[in-house]
Amino acid sequence: MSSLPEIANPQRKPYASDLSDAEWEVLKPLLPAPKGFGHPVEVDFREILNAIFYVQRTGCQWEMLPHDLPPYTTVYGYFQKWQRKGIWQQIHDQVRQKLRRELGRDQHSTVAIADSQSVKTTGKKGEVYGFDGGKKVKGRKRHIVVDSQGLLIGVVVTEANAPERLGAIIVLDEAKEKLSRLEVIWVDQGYSGKNFANAVQQVCGEQVRVEVIERTSQTFEHLPKRWIVERTFGWLNRFRRLSKDYEVYSEVSEAMIYGSLLRLMVRRLAI
Repeated sequence: MSSLPEIANPQRKPYASDLSDAEWEVLKPLLPAPKGFGHPVEVDFREILNAIFYVQRTGCQWEMLPHDLPPYTTVYGYFQKWQRKGIWQQIHDQVRQKLRRELGRDQHSTVAIADSQSVKTTGKKGEVYGFDGGKKVKGRKRHIVVDSQGLLIGVVVTEANAPERLGAIIVLDEAKEKLSRLEVIWVDQGYSGKNFANAVQQVCGEQVRVEVIERTSQTFEHLPKRWIVERTFGWLNRFRRLSKDYEVYSEVSEAMIYGSLLRLMVRRLAI
């Protein structure tokens, strides 16, 4: 059984989601620096992150945070501010590059894998809401692109009835600065067709080819190359906050995904 991490606040017992000393040293230099003017920051950012990771891991509501963590209004305030400024994605991408270097990989992958996942919402959530007729799911769809290690390159959350091809193109377009060395993108049969392949080349360059990994039977099949992105969806399932889409805004859902996978990468780097 793994021991619980040491924590910055000795007045409380640690939670399994807390950052260890080594994990905190990975994240500490990546956090936004103080402005240098105005009222000095008095919060403990390590405890703020511990509280955010607690919500992501357990799936609890913000106002249900344990009282030995910082006030939920402060915690959610920082989560929301960092989401609006794109800081969750920025930190995630920096840690991803560092982890790829640790794995002996170039920071820009030559391989990408695209897929989507339809998830239920707790009722109708804002304007981004729909029905996926194929999966029989009312809610939203997570479109992701990962590298050959299953690490997230980009994500966009749409209504559940949004086309897979369109979602993948949006993700690739938003992440094209991280795809300068891309040579091939692996997809399932839902992304087949010349129109999708042409759109990929328009976004990522004519050198990129689309390789469709097809099924050979109607029963469960372990598809080579395709299991990588399925494993990434499995990683998301470790976080109860992502078991459904609980967020009102799709941008907050995307920040939750970046934050959850950031937590996993930090743990790998600190081993």
